[in-house]
Amino acid sequence: MQPETQSNDSENRPNPTTEQSTARAAQQAASQRAATPRAATQRAAKQEAEAAPATRTRRDFLKLGAGVLGAVTLAEVAGAGLLFLQPRSLDGEFGGVLSAGAAASFPPGTVTEFPAGRFFLVRAEDGGFLAVYRRCTHLGCAVSWDAGENSFVCPCHGSHFDFFGTVENPPAPSALDTFPLEIVDGQVQVDTGHPQSRDVFAPAQLVYA
Repeated sequence: MQPETQSNDSENRPNPTTEQSTARAAQQAASQRAATPRAATQRAAKQEAEAAPATRTRRDFLKLGAGVLGAVTLAEVAGAGLLFLQPRSLDGEFGGVLSAGAAASFPPGTVTEFPAGRFFLVRAEDGGFLAVYRRCTHLGCAVSWDAGENSFVCPCHGSHFDFFGTVENPPAPSALDTFPLEIVDGQVQVDTGHPQSRDVFAPAQLVYA
């Protein structure tokens, strides 16, 4: 009877080889499960790295395109601004030839303003004419005629100019510019498109009918 009992105990005893195989299988399965997320993460990182240059290229291209478009727009705006600032060459308007009227209608010793032409028509006591540009030679402010002081006055920085536009009080560095004029059939014609700079007034600048 004892040998039979020993045989049963031997059959019920765990097999070490089987347990080791099971443990290895479990470890392998766990390793595979752990490796799967890592592999997926690595693949995603690789795909992102491969896509990054293309993304940067597209981004850089868009930035370059936006920069070029902005530069073109700015150039167009600047060009439009320059065209706006340039004097027009239409007769009767600033930048063109303006007819001031009959020479005989301007008494000697007077100053007459022509806002449309941006000049003052000065007639000297001896009858000579001078078209004085109203732009101050300091910073370009529009001067006005002060009959009480018998001078042109800049409202911006206080420069004064005498009857013929010569500087009396700085900071203006030179006399007011003049415009070419001529008397045609008794009419005073002033070309406001070609201002002429000068340091001081000279009698040779006067035009006579």
